[in-house]
Amino acid sequence: MTLAQLKEAEDEFDDEDMRAIETYREKRLQEWKALKKKQKFGELREISGNQYVNEVTNADKDVWVIIHLYRASIPTCLLVNQHLSLLARKFPETKFVKAIVNSCIQHYHDNCLPTIFVYKNGQIEGKFIGIVECGGINLKLEELEWKLASVGAIQTDLEENPQKGIVDVMVSSIRNTSIYDDTNHSNSDDDETE
Repeated sequence: MTLAQLKEAEDEFDDEDMRAIETYREKRLQEWKALKKKQKFGELREISGNQYVNEVTNADKDVWVIIHLYRASIPTCLLVNQHLSLLARKFPETKFVKAIVNSCIQHYHDNCLPTIFVYKNGQIEGKFIGIVECGGINLKLEELEWKLASVGAIQTDLEENPQKGIVDVMVSSIRNTSIYDDTNHSNSDDDETE
């Protein structure tokens, strides 16, 4: 096929084609705007105690807010901040903020850190206080994601609790443990009758 034949074979855009392109463009623009409106956060932001009420308690209606109260000198707090930063990008429809604990609550004890509060419509919907409730010193991203999803703050694609096997082993070992060790236990009534 020659260049001249190729030019003849080309369709020229008519008004109908231009309308179809414009309609498609408008549709995509509306989809993009709707997505942008829904995904208005996308980062872990630092706030001060003065901003707490405005940013957390008085957040927009039906917006989930996750706040991490932390102290930079506590390694688990830094780990939680790293995980929350990644989760904020993954779940941009949820508001993620952090605050140095003393700027919000004076004399808050370090044993209670890290502390994560989950708010919706000005009400606390979930709280994780201390290293154990937050997931321990070896907290994995998926474990924190599961915890936040369990209170409804995010819609995870995880199908089961990443710590399920660990929890089941711990619970079953507690259930199977008696306050008496059967090998060393002697019943005082039996001893008296012999």
